[in-house]
Amino acid sequence: MQPSVESLVRLLESYRGRDKVIRTACYGSQLVGGALSRRAEADNSSHRLGKRLLLFSAQLSHCRTVLRLFDDLSMLAYSKSYGFGGKEEDAGLRWLSVLNNVADQLYYPCEHIAWAADAELLRVKSDKWWVLSTVLWGSSLLLGILRSLRVLMLLKKTLNRCESDDGGNSSPSQLRRQMRGEILNILSSTVDLSNAVHWMPPGFLWAGRFPPWLVGLMGTISSLVGLIQMNAGDSEETDST
Repeated sequence: MQPSVESLVRLLESYRGRDKVIRTACYGSQLVGGALSRRAEADNSSHRLGKRLLLFSAQLSHCRTVLRLFDDLSMLAYSKSYGFGGKEEDAGLRWLSVLNNVADQLYYPCEHIAWAADAELLRVKSDKWWVLSTVLWGSSLLLGILRSLRVLMLLKKTLNRCESDDGGNSSPSQLRRQMRGEILNILSSTVDLSNAVHWMPPGFLWAGRFPPWLVGLMGTISSLVGLIQMNAGDSEETDST
């Protein structure tokens, strides 16, 4: 019990860890709240609890939006350090990463403007800015999926060479671990992309057709995958030290 509490405390002490916990709680509340709200005719008390959980989820989502007001500089620093991906040997991987960084960088100011418009800090309509930020988020997710697929293909080639004759400095176990990480990236980005399409204007694919519980389910899956990846990354750092 004590190690679990200590792990949670360490997770909450970092901005990245706290965001993942808030995200998991946000989508988890939406999943349970949406499921309970569907039982309105059968159980009125469950319906009320479901509505409260949905309100709680909305507040957590708003909290994350406000916290992202301070993410621009860190994203800019990362984009600047990556540049045009001169260190990447594969051209396809390089340009997918560059385009992904551009989409992520543009996403933040668009979301900030939408938030400021809703808060009546700017005299503009927020609708188009929310749509634009969703398009950029969806584009980033799609580019991330394509990038992970490309990485998987390159890792598979390296693994085949490693198993056939000389794999150089790469070990099969390390390559398989990297491949599992990319598969988790694809899973997480795919379920997030399904939600991004849901939040697009009506008429685009399945936009607006997801019930709250399904949005919560998709987001919960993505959030849990993120927590698993974060825990795996921390474990690797601990092993290396």
